[in-house]
Amino acid sequence: MPPATHKLMVLNTGLGTLVVAIGFWLLWGTLAPEAIALWVALVGAFLYWKCRTITEIWAWSTLLLGLESFAWPLQLMVQLKSAAAGPSDEEMGTILSAVVLGLFSSVFWMSFSYGLFKRKPETPASLTDPTTSEPTKRPSRQKKR
Repeated sequence: MPPATHKLMVLNTGLGTLVVAIGFWLLWGTLAPEAIALWVALVGAFLYWKCRTITEIWAWSTLLLGLESFAWPLQLMVQLKSAAAGPSDEEMGTILSAVVLGLFSSVFWMSFSYGLFKRKPETPASLTDPTTSEPTKRPSRQKKR
């Protein structure tokens, strides 16, 4: 890999990790900084290990962001349920807003990720599948009776 391409890969890995880390921080809010730093290290190592192109980096980053967006309303409902016996009207409004916005953004980011995964260049079949392929028979041109 040329040095300029490697620098771009590292830059995009860092930016993708930052995006996922901000989503994680917004999801958990009051979590200890050590837990967020651990998440950043895990995501950064995963992206560096798994991704071979910039498209893959952003596909995985947006997929993780979509999963975090999906988990946000669930986490908020569990947090509010454990706080009191029954949610107040204000808490119900907060839950409704979280569900609507969380599910909308989750669907958006997961759809965006799907598009990036579909766009990513595939490896040739000859490199990944060493089996020999048999020539296919052509259909007969004779009329069937």
